[in-house]
Amino acid sequence: MQELKIFDKYSTEGITVADPGLLKYISLVPRIVPRSGARYAGNRFHKSKVSIVERLINKLMVPGHKGKKHQKSSGHVTGKVHNAYRIVQDTFSLIEQRTKKNPVEVYVQALVNAAPREEILTIEYGGARYPKAVDCAPQRRIDITLRLMVQGAYAKSFNKKKPIAEALADEIIAAYELSSHSLALSKKNEMERQADSSR
Repeated sequence: MQELKIFDKYSTEGITVADPGLLKYISLVPRIVPRSGARYAGNRFHKSKVSIVERLINKLMVPGHKGKKHQKSSGHVTGKVHNAYRIVQDTFSLIEQRTKKNPVEVYVQALVNAAPREEILTIEYGGARYPKAVDCAPQRRIDITLRLMVQGAYAKSFNKKKPIAEALADEIIAAYELSSHSLALSKKNEMERQADSSR
């Protein structure tokens, strides 16, 4: 029986998630076309069973808010699956060219590297507000990382000459290499620094 591959190109065989906390939340089930069509949208926590590549495609369509303001939207944010699908396909081929490695493996390791372990909550006590460090839930760690990766890529390509696929490839490779050029990684370090100081 022929092995199923993502985009009919990239195998998920032998890819391991280095962080045991994220193991159940990064689904590496191979799909030729990673698209479930929101079949399980109403099921709570079902998104963790959805292919991690499909989650990146979905996040490209709706990049989310940035600092309680609506994120700038451009021609890419149309809700057209085919656009987002093509962007991720081009991104993966760019990652493969640059790193000479399986792009799914690079992407999974980038997610693990950029997933924040702690975040800050604001507690109001007697009219005063105090920051409090709390552990970040595993599913939320993935959600935050995907959002920051996509927003970082949009920031680098919005009204600029750089195409979105190239910007997203840069963001994923930077997170993979633990480089500060990655928005997701720099935000993670900033969040953990703040949590450490408010302990």
